[in-house]
Order: sequence, then structure tokens, then C-alpha cells
Amino acid sequence: MATERITSLLRSATRILFFTGKGGVGKTSLACAAGVAMAHQGRKVLLVSTDPASNLDEVLGVRLSGEPAAIPGAGGLFALNIDPESAAKAYRDRVVGPYRGVLPEASVNSIEEQLSGACTVEIAAFDEFTKLLGDADRTAEFDHIIFDTAPTGHTLRLLKLPAAWTGFIAANTTGTSCLGPLAGLETQKSLYDSSLQALTDPSTTTLILVSRPERSSLAEANRTRGELAEMGIANQRLFLNGLFVAQDRRDAAACALEARGQEALAGMPAELAKLPRLEVPLLPYAPMGVENLRSVFSGMSPIRKAVHKDLSEVFHSGLPLSALIDELEKMGHGVVMTMGKGGVGKTTVASASAIELAYRGHPVHLSTTDPAAHVVATVAGDVPNLSVSRIDPAAETRQYMEAVLAKAAPELDAQAMALLEEDLRSPCTEEIAVFSAFARTVADGQHGFVVLDTAPTGHTILLLDAAEAYHRDVTRTMSDVPDAVRQLLPRLRDAEFTRVLLVTLPEATPVHEAARLQDDLARAGITPYAWVVNASLAGNGSCDPVLIERGEREQPFIAEVRERFSRRMVVVPWEPFEPVGPERLRQLVDGIVITLEPLRG
Repeated sequence: MATERITSLLRSATRILFFTGKGGVGKTSLACAAGVAMAHQGRKVLLVSTDPASNLDEVLGVRLSGEPAAIPGAGGLFALNIDPESAAKAYRDRVVGPYRGVLPEASVNSIEEQLSGACTVEIAAFDEFTKLLGDADRTAEFDHIIFDTAPTGHTLRLLKLPAAWTGFIAANTTGTSCLGPLAGLETQKSLYDSSLQALTDPSTTTLILVSRPERSSLAEANRTRGELAEMGIANQRLFLNGLFVAQDRRDAAACALEARGQEALAGMPAELAKLPRLEVPLLPYAPMGVENLRSVFSGMSPIRKAVHKDLSEVFHSGLPLSALIDELEKMGHGVVMTMGKGGVGKTTVASASAIELAYRGHPVHLSTTDPAAHVVATVAGDVPNLSVSRIDPAAETRQYMEAVLAKAAPELDAQAMALLEEDLRSPCTEEIAVFSAFARTVADGQHGFVVLDTAPTGHTILLLDAAEAYHRDVTRTMSDVPDAVRQLLPRLRDAEFTRVLLVTLPEATPVHEAARLQDDLARAGITPYAWVVNASLAGNGSCDPVLIERGEREQPFIAEVRERFSRRMVVVPWEPFEPVGPERLRQLVDGIVITLEPLRG
């Protein structure tokens, strides 16, 4: 797309822009680049992250909070992060405050107990989101609001919540909910209604689906397109990020990368292909900082050499990924969890590990907590000893509600049962049900290997942080807590039962997000077993200038992982084939990788 067309598109943009897509496709980079470009055109822009694992700070080079902060070097651009924990505290204070000194202390304590659940974190963050979306006075000073959202699955739930909570409030007759007195929500109903109107008004809101030229990324973008269109969000655009054209036709790696992209685009779903499209080339550098962000929509900057460390010794002594799997195999049974930022290859590493363990004769169950659930498509074939599933939120919610109602039926009369059923229709019930399913899946590691491909970092952090809160929520709705839920945290903290693999790419944002996740896991009493640096271009022998520079720029981050974050590290090289299907995944396992310390149990 010509620069003039890009400029025109941004100049005529609606007031609200949503950037969403599969993890790792570049939502944050393109949202920030759009914000910088629109501010350069003279507009006042507010950039908001709804991702619990927000990277706005690192990309913009500014420490952000829950209040708008001006971005130096980009006059007119402001940014903020929605902090779920801070929002939850403010929400509790707002709901409980009016009842202090009015109701008996026991009643106030009861309300506070209800508000201690993980649902409160979700609704509080959602409240902040709807204020920015539906309260025109709150953002009146800004010409545009750009939402940089969490990866697709989390975003779909966020965008469905206005309708879900509006319907729940309208139908509820009990006056209470898992979030305390319903009056605390009723006051928000008009805000939820206005948020729904803003989302579905094409003159107000544009949804920008960001995708890479990859089959899984395009498939998820199309799935999101359809689900949001059904909700009435029809004003959609497609931003194709990272398009690559080989500059030297003799370069096998470069030609293979180009061919993979062209093949994926040729198979793009027809409805997705109909959307207005903006194409962004693969850059030789990370678009971080205002200067680099400004170049994204104004043409590629000249190739710039990176200062890098000499890792020749590391590359000289390579070991295959199978060496790590050898160590996992010694467990005999238990849980292997891949964690990390969206798009770093968690599903690939999880699937390859599960398939290799299964081919070695072990019973293995591969599952995912990611709402996008790519594991089935990645495995794409029958493997002896391997079963594959996903934790389906709709199915788990239905089964959870049926179990709660069946258990309560002998003790409750018809009216009480009706009230319980109404309470269970709260959108929070889905989160509790998914958490319970996660606990059951972890428990299966007692009888064989369970390999869990987790959701992107922010969603995973909330899931782990929620363990004790969900324990309370399950206790409230069930007379006895299932053993799987009670044992979940001890099992996750047991290094002989659960091995966590932090997966990252050799780039600044994925590495630093993985480091933050490692800190969060430490606070939960969980220590990662190893880091897997995936899809490295460093040392691959390419003569393409873009790939050469990208490879050189990876090396400081590989060194940083070794020196600062982990002494047990494996680096998996980028492969010209797409890692889909048992045969290709086993090739990945046997490929040459780097270890910076002998892998010991």
C-alpha cells in the first residue's frame, strides 16, 4: 500500500480504533505506530492497553500508569495501561464504601468476601475499559482512542462482556451476584449500554485485525472477524504485518520465508480477503521508540548494523532439543507447561515435546488453556500414545453449572434453586469453570505426562494469581472443594511434578515479558525449569540484508537470557518449513540447538 494511502487511512480514521489478533503478530507495534503517525498529523490521541501483560511501556520507552501520560517526541500522543489489580481495589472501595456504618459489620464483611474473588479483578478492569469506551466525557479532550488489546481469545471475551453483563443485570432478580450487591453493577448499566453502542457504531469504531502472513494467524483473524461481526462490530480492517520479499533469489532461507508467506496468503479465507487491507513489510529492526515507530508507516529505514556480542562459542557447541526432552522424560509422569508471550511458539514447543514423549512410548495428554486453541491444528495427525484436547469454555461452563445444581438440588427448594441458577448465569461462572478444568487437567499428571500449552502471558498470570481466589469462589457455590482444585497450587509448585518451560523469541519484548513472567511465577512459588529461545535467525548463513540484521540483533538477547535469567537454556533455530504435523515437529526436535549449561535434573 502506498504511503499516501496509509496517510489517508489514518487521517480518515474513526474516533475509536481496536487493534487485535493472535499473540505475536505485532498489535502493540502497529497500534503505537498508528498513534505516533496520527499525533504527527496534529491529532490528540490516547493509546490504551487492555492487556494484563502490557508492553506499551517498553515499545514507547515511557513508564506508564493508569493515568494518561504524554509520550516525549510524539506531541499529542498520550498512553496508559489498565492495571487489573489497581482497578479491583478501587472497585471494591467504591462498592463497599456506601455500606460502611450503614449495614451491620457482618453484612459488610460478607460483601467484602464476595468481592475478594477473581471475578472482581475482571469486572474492575472491564469497568475501566467501558469508561474509556462509553463515557464520552472521560475522553472528551482526545480526538482518537486506540486500544491495544490482549491476544484474541482474551479480547473476544472482553468485547462480549458489555452484552453479557447488560443481560445479566436485566434478568437478575436476586439483588446479588458474585460481585456483591447488584446495585454496584446497576449503576454501570447505562455505561455498558453506551459501550455496546460505541462498539457497534461503524462511524465511531473500527476494528483492526492484525495478522502475520501465516496460516494459523490468518485463520484466527478470520475466526475473530466472524465472531465480532455476529456481535455487530462490522467496520473491520486487516493489517498484514511482516510481509517479506527475498532480495537475493540465491538465498535459500530468504526464498523459503517468502514462499511460506505467499502460500499462506494464497490460502487466506475468502471473507478475510475481502476486508480493506494494509500491508507492512518485515522490518530489519524492532519498531521500538518513537523514531522507529514513526518509520513503520513512512517507509523502511535504511539497514543499520547492530552492536552485538560474540556468541561463536555458543553456536559451536550445539545440542538438539531432544536433550531437554531427555530430562523431562526422567520425570516418568507429571506436567510440562509452556508459557510466554503470544506468538513465541509455545504451541510448537508443547506439541513437539508431547509428540516426542509419546513416540518414546509414554502416555501423553496435550491440552491448552488458550481460548484460541491451536494445538489440534498444529499436531494435525494421529500419534500413538497421544491424546489431544482443549479446555472448551462453553462446555466446561455447562458441565460446571450442571454439577453445582445437581449437588444443591437435594437441599434447596424450588425458589432457592431458581436463585442459584440465576446466580450461575453470571459471566464470572465461565472463569470459575475453566479454572476448575485447568485444575483437573493438571491432576491428570499423576497417571502420565500432561503437556499444557498455556494462554499468552497476561491471561496465564491472571489464571495463576486466581488460584486462591477461585478456591473461595468454588467454595461459595459448592459444598466441598474438589481435590484437584485444593491440590492445584501445591502441584504447580512441586518441581518434581511440574516443569515450566518459558518460551520466547530472541527479541527485546518477548525476552523481557518472559522475565517478568518468571518474577510473577517466583512470587507464586513456581520456578521455571528452562528457557526455550525459539526461531532464531542468528548464524543461519543467510545473505539477505534484512535477515542478516535481524539475526545480528538477536544475539544480545540470547546473551541476556543466559547471563541474567536462566542457566538452562535451549535455542531453537528458525526452520524453512512450517512446524505443523507430527513429522515436521519431530524434525524440530532433532534440529541443532544451543545449550549454555549441561541439562541436569
